[in-house]
Amino acid sequence: MSAAAGPSMSAADGLLALAEEAERRRDFSTAASCLDSALSPPHAASLLPLAEARARLRLAALLLARSKGLATAKAHLERALLLLNPLPSAPPRLKLLAHSLLANVYGLLGAVPSQKHVLRRGLALLASASASGLLPAEPSLLWTSNFQAQLASAFAAEGDAASALSALSEGAAAATELESPQLDLFFAANTLHAHLLCWEDSNSVADAAARVADLWDALTDQEKEHWVGLFFYTELLQTFYLLRVCDYKAASKHVERLDTAVKSEMQRGQRIKELGTELSAVERSLAQPMLKERERAALVHKQRQLKDQLRALCGYDELNDVLDYGDKLLLAPPPMHGEWLPRTAVFVLVDLMVVMVSRPKGIFRECGKRIQSGLQIIHEELSKLGIVDGVTEENLEHSAIWTAGLYLTLLLQFLENSVAVELTRSEFVEALEALAQMKNWLTRFPTILQGSESTIEMLRGQYAHSVGYFDEAAFHFLEALKLTENKSMQSMCQVYAAVSYICKGDAESSSEALELIGPAYRTMDSFVGVREKTCIIFVYGLLLMRQQNPQEARTRLASGLKIAHQQLGNIQLVSQYLTILGTLALQLHDTGQAKEILKSSFTLAKTLYDIPTQIWILSVFTELYRELEERGNELENSGYASKKEIDLQKRLTEARSHPFHQELVEKVRIEIQPMHDLMQKHHEMPGSVANADLDIPESVGLSTPQPSSVRRLIDTSSVRRSTRRRVS
Repeated sequence: MSAAAGPSMSAADGLLALAEEAERRRDFSTAASCLDSALSPPHAASLLPLAEARARLRLAALLLARSKGLATAKAHLERALLLLNPLPSAPPRLKLLAHSLLANVYGLLGAVPSQKHVLRRGLALLASASASGLLPAEPSLLWTSNFQAQLASAFAAEGDAASALSALSEGAAAATELESPQLDLFFAANTLHAHLLCWEDSNSVADAAARVADLWDALTDQEKEHWVGLFFYTELLQTFYLLRVCDYKAASKHVERLDTAVKSEMQRGQRIKELGTELSAVERSLAQPMLKERERAALVHKQRQLKDQLRALCGYDELNDVLDYGDKLLLAPPPMHGEWLPRTAVFVLVDLMVVMVSRPKGIFRECGKRIQSGLQIIHEELSKLGIVDGVTEENLEHSAIWTAGLYLTLLLQFLENSVAVELTRSEFVEALEALAQMKNWLTRFPTILQGSESTIEMLRGQYAHSVGYFDEAAFHFLEALKLTENKSMQSMCQVYAAVSYICKGDAESSSEALELIGPAYRTMDSFVGVREKTCIIFVYGLLLMRQQNPQEARTRLASGLKIAHQQLGNIQLVSQYLTILGTLALQLHDTGQAKEILKSSFTLAKTLYDIPTQIWILSVFTELYRELEERGNELENSGYASKKEIDLQKRLTEARSHPFHQELVEKVRIEIQPMHDLMQKHHEMPGSVANADLDIPESVGLSTPQPSSVRRLIDTSSVRRSTRRRVS
C-alpha cells in the first residue's frame, strides 16, 4: 500500500513518497513528474526547507541522469543551495552534493567561470565541515578528490593545462591518503590525459604514461575485471600516446586488448540490460495489491536472485549503482560516478583505433568493415539527438552540443580514414563521395566542426593530387596550412604541397618545392615521433634526384627507409621509398640491386591496390629491361603497364565526370559561417572539439605522397640519358 495514504500526510509528502516508490521501480519519468508536482503550487508551500531542498536535488539528479532539461536542473539546484546554505541542520553531504551537481550543470552549459566559482565554494565548505568534525576523514578525502577532479576538468576546458595538473595533483594526494588504488589510477590517467593535450615536455608525457601502466599492472585480477571504465580509459590514452610517438607496434597490442574487451563488454552490457528489465518487471509485480503469500515469496526470492546476479556482474557494492550505472563505463567511486565518454562512443573509438593501426599495414578489408560499422553506430546516435537530414547546428539544443560534437567529430574521423583508404586503392569515386560528405557535414555544423576545416582542405589536396590536378592540390595544401596552428599538421601540408609542385615538372615549381621543404628539413628532428621526418626525407630525396644528385639522394632516402620500415610500419611509404631507391640504383647502373628493390616495392604496391605506384614501378622496370637489353621482358612489362594505365585512366575519367569533382578540386576554400552564439557556447564546452579532448593524433587519414603521374614525378628520360652516357 502506498505511503501516500497516511491520514496525517500532506499532499506534497504523498507526492514525494510516490516519487520514491517510482524510483524504486525504476520508473523515472513518473518519479520526476511526482517531484515536479510536489515542488509546484499549491503543494510546495507545505514543504519544509530541508525537505524541499532534498526534493529539488532528487529531481535535478534525475534530469541530469537522463540528459534532459539542463536549464530546469540548474534552477532546481540553485534554489536548493539557497535553501541549504542558511540551514545549520542540513547535513554537510547534502550541501556538498548540491555544489557538485550544480558545478556539473554549469560545465555542461559551458559556464566555466560559474563552474569554478561553485567548486571553490564547495572546497571552502568542505574545509570548514572537516575542521569542525562534521565530516569524517574518509568522506572528506573522497569529496576533495571529487571537487579537484571537477576543477581540473574546468581548467582543461579553458586550456589552462598548468592549473588542471595542479588540481589533479591535489586530488591525487587525497587519493593516496585514502589508499585507494582505483582513485590513484583515476588521477594518474587524468594527469596523462592533461599532458597529452598540452604536450610541452616529452619526458613528462612518457613518465605519466609509465605511471599509468605501473598502477594498472599493480591491480589485482578482480580489480582489473571490475574497473572496466578505467581499463578503456587508460588503454585508449596509452594508445593515443604510442601513436603520437609513432610506436605502432606497441599501439597495436593495446588496440588488440581493447578490441577483445569491447566484444566482452557488449555481451556483459546486454546481460545487465536483460537482468535490469527482468528486475523491473518483478518489482512492478511486487507492488500489486492482494498478492498471495506464496506468489509474494516467489517474487521476493526472484528479486534477490536478480540483484545478486547484477551485483556480481557489475562489481558494485550498492544495488543502486548497479541499476543507475550498470550500462556506463565509470572511472571512479561515489561521489564522483564520472564517465569519460558515453559507452557507445568508447566502442566506436576502439573501432577507429583498429582502423588507424590497420591502414598503414594495408589491411583494407578490416578497415572497411570497421569504418562502415563505426559510421552506422554514429548515425544511430546522431539520430537520437535529432540530427537527421536537413538539421543544422542552429537547430541543436544546448544540452546536445557536447555529445553532438563528439559524435560528429568521430564521424569525420571515420570519413577521413575512408578517403585515405580509397585514394590508396585508387578508388577515386568512393574517395570523392566520402570527402563530399565531410564537406557537407562541415557546412551544416561549421562551429562544432571548425577544427576539421584544415583536415578537409588537406584531403581536398590529396584528392586533387591523386587525380592529376597538381596546381589545385598545392593550393589546397597551402590553404590547409593557413587554417591550423598545429606544427605537425603545418609540416605535412608543406610536404604534400612540395610533392605536388614536383609533379608539375617545371623548374619554377621545383624551386617552390625546395622553398617549402628546406625549412621543414631543418626542423624535422623537433617533432614528436618520426612521421614528419620520414615524409620530409622522402620529398627531399625526390628533389635531390631531380637536381641530378643521385648518390646523395640515395644516402638520404636509405636513412628514411630504415625509419619508415622499423618504426612507422607504413607499407605504402615503404613501397614508395623502395621505388625511388630502385630508380636511383638503375641510374647508378646497379641493375641487380635495382631489380631486387623494385620486386619488393611492386609486391607492396599490389598488396595496397595502389595502381599509380604500380605504374611508376613498371615504368622503371621497363627502363631496367631496356638497359639489360632484355627485349622480351621489356615488351611484356610495357604491355602490362599499358593495361594498368588504361585501368587508371578509366578510374580517373569516372572521378573527373562526377558531379562533386569540380567543387572539390577548384581553387576556392570552403565558405563556412559559424554561428556567433553557438561559437561562444562551443568554445566554452569542455571537450567540445574531440580532436583536442580525445587527443586523436593529427596523423589520422593523412596518406603518404601518392603521385598519380609518374612521368612528372620521376623523369625516366634521365635514366635513359644516364644509360647512354655509360654505353658511349
